[in-house]
Amino acid sequence: MSYSLGILDQSPIIEDATNEQTLQKTVALAQKAEQLGYSRFWVSEHHSTDTLAGSSPEVLVSYLLAKTKSINIGSGGVMLQHYSPYKVAENFHVLASLEPGRVDLGIGKAPGGLPLSTKALQYGTLNKGEDFEERLTFLQQLIEQTVPAEHELYGIQATPIPKVKPALFLLGASPQSAALAGTLGIAFVFARFINSDNDVLAQAATAYRKHHPNGHFAVSIAALAAPTKEEAKELIGDQKITKVHLASGKSLTLQSVELAEKFGQESGETFTVKQYDADILYGTPEDIKTILNDYHVRYQIDEFILHTPVLKEFERERSFELLSPINLHLQQKEAVS
Repeated sequence: MSYSLGILDQSPIIEDATNEQTLQKTVALAQKAEQLGYSRFWVSEHHSTDTLAGSSPEVLVSYLLAKTKSINIGSGGVMLQHYSPYKVAENFHVLASLEPGRVDLGIGKAPGGLPLSTKALQYGTLNKGEDFEERLTFLQQLIEQTVPAEHELYGIQATPIPKVKPALFLLGASPQSAALAGTLGIAFVFARFINSDNDVLAQAATAYRKHHPNGHFAVSIAALAAPTKEEAKELIGDQKITKVHLASGKSLTLQSVELAEKFGQESGETFTVKQYDADILYGTPEDIKTILNDYHVRYQIDEFILHTPVLKEFERERSFELLSPINLHLQQKEAVS
């Protein structure tokens, strides 16, 4: 296999589980992912929601690092508009000092919640994210210890300085984000589970490679594997992606029509809410891996990070097992013999 596979887990609250049970399931899934040969395991940041338990990736990452031994653990991602780049660098330098070579710092541009939670996160220092590029650049400089002499904070260090730096990734769903990551020379993850337009994916791949030909280009993709394609299709059902489109031109993906409408109302802008068919890859492991192989060649993808938006615990875990690198290796050995 010429690409690697990782997992994105948003800690979904499944089958009436408590928050405590949900987070322990995330721990168990990370341990399972390690056994199955996945390259990395990422957790997300979502605020003020009763459907997802993952609100603080840096805290959850630290616990997962302690509960695993070799797999890379990271954020998918830290929503930088809310936080000081300096504090983010300090947090992940501590993690990288505790577990050298295993820490991923994925950075996201979205708010991760509704306008009310954004106000709460940025209490007293409201930021609309317009300085995101400046924040990301400063974060990279802190990690690489390259804050320029002309910077107002020249000489600052985000201690402790780890021997192995945390790996920096930018998460996005547009060619503009891909170009930014390429220009900065950092890894990029295209969120195809949010924007499933393959034309946009192609543009993002081209933009990234133009600026960083040998960089790491990954895609986070929604996928569900089952023993038969018919069962996989039934499990997927009629899933939708809900987006709120604001008058300012911004569009955000929410988990339901109700949340999208609430976001629009809290934003203070005029808005529209639209639903789109969710483009989830489904089928047998062979079906899905055929598609991944095609995407790998067509878009020069180095890694796929699997997101499985199915609220059935057994079927969701089974899908990760069926698509795992170890399972693929066994299939290849059987095919050769």
